[in-house]
Amino acid sequence: MAHWRETSKPARFWKVDARAGVFVLFTLIHFRVWTVTLTAAVLFLFWFLERRGMSLGSAFRALRAWLIGDHRPALGRFKERGRIDFQRRPD
Repeated sequence: MAHWRETSKPARFWKVDARAGVFVLFTLIHFRVWTVTLTAAVLFLFWFLERRGMSLGSAFRALRAWLIGDHRPALGRFKERGRIDFQRRPD
């Protein structure tokens, strides 16, 4: 019986994240070396992220922050004004 307090926990299939179930199902349907390798890599990635205390969503946010960098402008690039030099030339 599931209680209301269990609703915020991530979905699991045995001890694996339920999102990895898509890869396991695809491997069971199309059993080839590359699908088994891909599934093993995904399971290892989920295990590694879980050991670091991250979910898949937080890992994507961390990757995005790492790729973009520290500069987070308030406006998009197309809305930012360019630099203008108002310095007058001496006559």
